[in-house]
Amino acid sequence: MAALYLFLLFYCTLSTFGKRYQPTWDSLESRPLPDWYDEAKLGIFMHWGVFSVPSYNAVWFWNNWKNGNRDIVNFMKRNYRPDFTYADFAADFKAEFYDPKRWAAILEASGAKYVVLVSKHHEGFTNWPSNYSWNWNSYDVGPHRDLVGELADAIRNTTNLRFGLYHSLFEWYNPLYLRDKANNFTTQDFVKSKSMPELYELVNRYKPEVVWSDGAWEAPDTYWTSKEFLAWLYNDSPVKDTVVTNDRWGKGDICHHGGYFTCSDKYLPTTLQKRKFENAMTIDKTIGASDEMHG
Repeated sequence: MAALYLFLLFYCTLSTFGKRYQPTWDSLESRPLPDWYDEAKLGIFMHWGVFSVPSYNAVWFWNNWKNGNRDIVNFMKRNYRPDFTYADFAADFKAEFYDPKRWAAILEASGAKYVVLVSKHHEGFTNWPSNYSWNWNSYDVGPHRDLVGELADAIRNTTNLRFGLYHSLFEWYNPLYLRDKANNFTTQDFVKSKSMPELYELVNRYKPEVVWSDGAWEAPDTYWTSKEFLAWLYNDSPVKDTVVTNDRWGKGDICHHGGYFTCSDKYLPTTLQKRKFENAMTIDKTIGASDEMHG
């Protein structure tokens, strides 16, 4: 009996840790969340990008400006020349006081157990020297620094925090995305040449243990090839055993498919949930730097 028990225990261990996940939601969602996330409870979510330069109307500044938001239009008239463009803000995104080690110390002292930094928001500007975002990244313009890499190193070398990254799948005004959208997402030029290559690059280069996806609501996950990415992430990536993911991988997926659920910003259910969830609770008046709590 003892030998049989040991054999069964060994077999169960192998079947759990040697499992290959398939690019289907049934298979992907059979993967248990790593224990560290279940025990973390509190994380810090930080938005940072070109939108930080005007520091007005938060992260959707560009989109709201393009759509004629009166407050933003008047703000621009009061403060900038008539032909000023959003791209012009990038030169002033200097990050001259950016001290990653100090950030890391403050983040750890807060009591949080993980941190998620925005690597790219819907504006398309990458906070790392991406090979897929030429001249619209923090190394080519603005700070001329690898903002993501410097914080990743500081977090890992000086704290016990887990490091994660937010990444927007879509970009408001990228011509490739707009063309795919005009084609009713029957083409995937943007996904194949920009969005997914960036995401693989982020994981391989910086090894985030949280991959916080966003910007997927206009197109199905089949367009984004999200399930294929997640299968690679869980099977073969450098963080396959420790990474956690959220639920923003395609139109209709939020609060239905993914790792843990976010459902909506400031999501706070009043009943016991069957799936692990995270409350992306903003601490400003609109949508900006956030705390994350999960239960």
